[in-house]
Amino acid sequence: MIRKIKSTDCEEVRKICIEELGYECERSLIEAKVRELDESREVVFVAETDNRIAGFVHVERYNVLYIEDMANILGLAVSKDYQRRGFGKELLQAAEQWARNNGISVIRLNSGMKRTEAHKFYRAMDFLDEKDQKRFIKRL
Repeated sequence: MIRKIKSTDCEEVRKICIEELGYECERSLIEAKVRELDESREVVFVAETDNRIAGFVHVERYNVLYIEDMANILGLAVSKDYQRRGFGKELLQAAEQWARNNGISVIRLNSGMKRTEAHKFYRAMDFLDEKDQKRFIKRL
């Protein structure tokens, strides 16, 4: 079942973030982020099965000056226990439907260079490789 995230999902989502994406984070951070979701511009869907969270997708309206609005996948991950069972596809389809419902006709995402299996999945889902780039970050 694909549904919107609830506060009770935060611990399982945190585990997926750590185990599948490599992002160490505290449950309290995810809980705060879920409380602060602005449903006018973003949503998090989870895939639930067997009373567990199999995966999640976080999608937002990407609004920049130089191109039409796009949907931007901020995060997509499926627990290793549930990979290759269609949950990633269902989550992406939910994100795509959210975009359509919000008048958005283009969806984008970034994926780390080392995530080659994820790249195969995205290509199978009809995403095109647009460009290679570096990400720069500075802590303030």
